[in-house]
Amino acid sequence: MGYQVKEISTKPFDGQKPGTSGLRKRVKVFQQEHYTENFIQAILDSIKADGATLVIGGDGRYFSPETVQTILKIGSANGVKKLIIGKDSILSTPAASNVIRKYKADGGILLTASHNPGGPNNDFGIKYNVSNGGPAPENVTNKIYEITKTIQKYKVIESDPVDLSVIGKTSYGPTEVQIIDSVADYVELLQDIFDFQLIKDFLQNNASSFRILFDGLHGVTGPYARAILVDTLGLPEASIQNCVALPDFGGGHPDPNLTYAHSLVEVVEAKNIQFGAASDGDGDRNMIYGKGAFVTPSDSVAIIADWAHVIPYFKKGGVKGLARSMPTSKAIDLVAQKKGLEYFEVPTGWKFFGNLMDAGRLSICGEESFGTGSDHIREKDGIWAIMAWLNIIAAANKESPNELIGIKELLKKHYAVYGRSFFSRYDYEEVSSEGANKLVALLDGAITSSSLAKKTYKSKSTNQDFTIASVTNFSYTDPIDGSVSKNQGQVVLFDDGSRVVFRLSGTGSAGATVRLYVERYVGPEAGEKVLAGDTAEGLKGLIEVALEISNLKEFLGRDEPTVIT
Repeated sequence: MGYQVKEISTKPFDGQKPGTSGLRKRVKVFQQEHYTENFIQAILDSIKADGATLVIGGDGRYFSPETVQTILKIGSANGVKKLIIGKDSILSTPAASNVIRKYKADGGILLTASHNPGGPNNDFGIKYNVSNGGPAPENVTNKIYEITKTIQKYKVIESDPVDLSVIGKTSYGPTEVQIIDSVADYVELLQDIFDFQLIKDFLQNNASSFRILFDGLHGVTGPYARAILVDTLGLPEASIQNCVALPDFGGGHPDPNLTYAHSLVEVVEAKNIQFGAASDGDGDRNMIYGKGAFVTPSDSVAIIADWAHVIPYFKKGGVKGLARSMPTSKAIDLVAQKKGLEYFEVPTGWKFFGNLMDAGRLSICGEESFGTGSDHIREKDGIWAIMAWLNIIAAANKESPNELIGIKELLKKHYAVYGRSFFSRYDYEEVSSEGANKLVALLDGAITSSSLAKKTYKSKSTNQDFTIASVTNFSYTDPIDGSVSKNQGQVVLFDDGSRVVFRLSGTGSAGATVRLYVERYVGPEAGEKVLAGDTAEGLKGLIEVALEISNLKEFLGRDEPTVIT
């Protein structure tokens, strides 16, 4: 049977430049006539679409079902052989990465703006992942962007919409369509990685003394958490909250940090819950928080790496190497050094980890932005990190049957061996681009002139002295493909090993975001009281100095950050 392929005339739109996290704009931008169609056609033109198998899914945010139908129209007209689509257009980012790898697809189109708010007046996003399941590298995203600048037409086949709620095989024009269970493949993957029986036994034997609460923040991970925690591990319904995925995330901001995941923090504290966790809009981030015990993402990945030997996946395959993004604290470096493992400091962006994983040199990695993962897929994975913690806690309690080991106890044990990196991030969101650029220019000038070298600053409130050892702009040469990434953030290093990092970020859909990362290391010899101290107090003097060096308040016109994590 022949199908009529129509060519629709169009014109380029400015600014369709995707980053590692795809193209993110307001919903109303994507709803413009031809806007979404142009970008989908550009993706297909940048790859070998004819005969390809592609995975389609996303975080279920507003405008997702319509966009899946658009992909069906354009994909079929461009010769895509098969589309594997998550039921109701739902696939968490980690689940999509797994499906691409498991079904040996050529790539995938993910409809997500990650942790950004959703709804008709908020954000939408389209992201392309390649055949290894990871985000498209720069050479692919650059190719997509170049096509968007000259596009004159896109192709469609008009047919009846596909019912995305019915699992099974169907077709759209000449393209085979398979609607799959959004959750099943991912749960199967995790059951192969973790010791579910050990976790289940521990939770059932300590049902009253070790309670769990997972908060889905009305993002995509709700159905996954229910399938794992309630259906598989047998926990009560009260162990999950906000686990219905909603197009507007219930009006909230689905970002698992102390500011936006307050719904978790409040209940954990009020009900004395020992283990709390949350994930974000598309399921690739996580936060671990127990009664009076917040785990920084930097500490989280270090502890997972330190305890990897109790996780069946690593028992079987070993740990090849460890890595972190540059702004992330150096806690995981200390674990690597103690265990004799290779370790890497890479720019922000999961694709850098993916290269190392594909080369067999990396097993566990993390970013301070609440992203943690391993080489089981090629995306960070929120639920994976939460299950890693439960596996570790269950194993630690098996080793210490007479003492209940929870989050606090694991942190205390870790600091006693490795010391502690006091770490915090200040986000200044939607600030003036002009002011942000002035701040960057000031620091770049200091790098060029060495004007800050050896200067000593005194904190007025703590009376601490901080002497600058160096100011640099982080660059990275990929050890696998030799590519060079420059201008990845200004790093102010002090002679006591403390450091401050400044990064200008553009992942929001409006204004600029300046991120300030502050790290101060204290060795295990400092003792339990100092190591267990309050983060804000431990970093107070260094933060004051960072603000003074950068003139941040003056340039950005802000006395306080939008978010502190």
